[in-house]
Amino acid sequence: MNKIKSGVRYLYDRYPLMLLIIAILITLIIETLGRHSLIGSVAFACAHPLVFICNMMLIYVVISFSLFFKRRVFATCMLSLVWLAIGITNGVVLANRMTPFNVKDLSNLEEGAQIITNYFNKITIIIACVVVGLLVLGAIILFRKTPKLTEKLNYKKITATVLVIILATFGAIEGGMKTGVLDTFFANLAYAYRDNGVAYSFMITWAKTGISKPTEYSEDSIQSIFTKGELGEDNKYTPGKDDEIPADAGKKPNIIFLQLESYIDPSRIENIKFSQDAIPNFRRLSKKCSTGYLEVPAVGAGTANVEFEAITGVSARFFGPGEYPYKSVLTEKTCETVPFDLKHLGYTSHAIHNHRGAFYNRNVVFKNMGFDTFTCLEYMNNVVKTPKNWAKDALLTEQILDALNSTEGKDYIYTISVQGHGKYPTEETLKDPVIKVTEAPDEESKWAWEYYVNQVYEMDVFLGELVNALEDFNEDVVLVAYGDHLPALDIVEDQLDNGNLYSSEYIIWSNFGLKKKDKDTSTFEISSELLKRLGINAGIMTKYHQNYRNSEDYSKNLEALSYDMLYGDYYVFGGKNPYKATDMRMGVKEIKIDEIVQIGEKYYIKGQNFTEYSKISLNGEVLKTVYLGPTILALNDEVDPEDVSEMKVSQVEKNKEILSTTE
Repeated sequence: MNKIKSGVRYLYDRYPLMLLIIAILITLIIETLGRHSLIGSVAFACAHPLVFICNMMLIYVVISFSLFFKRRVFATCMLSLVWLAIGITNGVVLANRMTPFNVKDLSNLEEGAQIITNYFNKITIIIACVVVGLLVLGAIILFRKTPKLTEKLNYKKITATVLVIILATFGAIEGGMKTGVLDTFFANLAYAYRDNGVAYSFMITWAKTGISKPTEYSEDSIQSIFTKGELGEDNKYTPGKDDEIPADAGKKPNIIFLQLESYIDPSRIENIKFSQDAIPNFRRLSKKCSTGYLEVPAVGAGTANVEFEAITGVSARFFGPGEYPYKSVLTEKTCETVPFDLKHLGYTSHAIHNHRGAFYNRNVVFKNMGFDTFTCLEYMNNVVKTPKNWAKDALLTEQILDALNSTEGKDYIYTISVQGHGKYPTEETLKDPVIKVTEAPDEESKWAWEYYVNQVYEMDVFLGELVNALEDFNEDVVLVAYGDHLPALDIVEDQLDNGNLYSSEYIIWSNFGLKKKDKDTSTFEISSELLKRLGINAGIMTKYHQNYRNSEDYSKNLEALSYDMLYGDYYVFGGKNPYKATDMRMGVKEIKIDEIVQIGEKYYIKGQNFTEYSKISLNGEVLKTVYLGPTILALNDEVDPEDVSEMKVSQVEKNKEILSTTE
């Protein structure tokens, strides 16, 4: 027994060394999970030893806090589990998208939980829950069974040891940053994790959020970006007042942006072959319409940041790695956007998305972005789903036409599609696909690509139908259509015709003969580029992009303007944010109650524009409702007859959040 105690004492005396070995092993494990390859992980450690050491030291710092506990083994296991959980989650995430797991994803846990069944089947989810349960049970057993030091801990010595580890770690990281061994700016999050390691990259996504304050930020520095008098009196911009209103403003066209989920030209992928062309309509339109490559801020995921750039003119890359402004600053603040800019020209702005309205806070954020209406899945009928449970895009033609017909004036419509969303099944899913994969590296990628390409084909059919409908529309219309990012299909640069994972393609089509002008651009510039062709220069960002695109300090000043309008003192506006959130209506078509009738003991509500998400409510409480059609709902609940007249109809999304209620 004395020998055992002596052995335990010996190990505890050398515990910092043991922790160092554990840190090395954890680093290898999480890098293996992130690269999906043990060989790749070892190669990374050998090729970039200093980077590997910095990552290992970060892990070492965290698990070194176990020295403060008498149950050191238990504490070490729990602290190690934190890093292992990050590594495992990152590995799972990278199996389903091309963007690594980062701290910003923690703010999106609700969204992830809401669509988890689109990625994993019920058996996998059950197994995961069982594993979590076993881990909790294991932790309890481990706590009871692991040895515990009986003597008093020397906290001064422990504190000194941990401080040395912390100082050594941050000294190594600081040195790595200054010498360029470690990157401090992540233009590409996937590459950053690959080149800088998981632990360090994950830490950076936590440490950097928002847009950094410019080093020389002042009223003079912001106003000096523009020439004197360019913005108006005292070089301070007042929306509408300091814009040049075109003489033919009332004759400007309706503007439609169509952002297609994961939509690319599949023929761009060099090692995959198909039985026929998947995008004949897009290809046909590209030959006669303006087109080019579109630089996007996302790969494999990140739809919300693509639309953010197109609507605001602000680059998402100015924010922290992996950050979504929809989940941070835009939930609290308004921001200059194309919808706000066009209001002064008489435009009404509509957002359309055939997915949940509360996803990425769009039902809140779009108010702060100047939209007048937002039509989401909960306000749509005749929804057809893909085998992976995403709404198909064909119904968007009707939604776009409804928005155009909802006003007498001109409309700006931003439409976000969802049909092409992953995860793409790695087994045969489609029984009789229109397009078949004739060549692929392996069986799993064949089925994933075959599923994906047939979704793209249907999206392209929708694009053709939309263009045909707009061709005959009795007002001028311009349509900008593009894919938001590459699909999450483990595409690498060598597979792409242009070698750029952050490139999509766009077209600008019109029913009034807008001149073809091909040009490569980016999502944060595309709106200003279109407005320039239409003779519109309203808005700070529009003016800046149009007038200073080729200037030497273009990117630097754009970031400074973005900071000023989102985090700064609004110097460009004279010190006050001029934009107020709109009283946005959910759904273009108004949901109305015509009458409440009683048949037997049942109550029915007759009205207009009901959907499967319409629920009868009373004083904010959602009642049991049976959807019988777009004009009638049945109450399947008991209510006091005196309260019947107070019943309303609410649109309730699947997570029970009420999006709107009839007056």
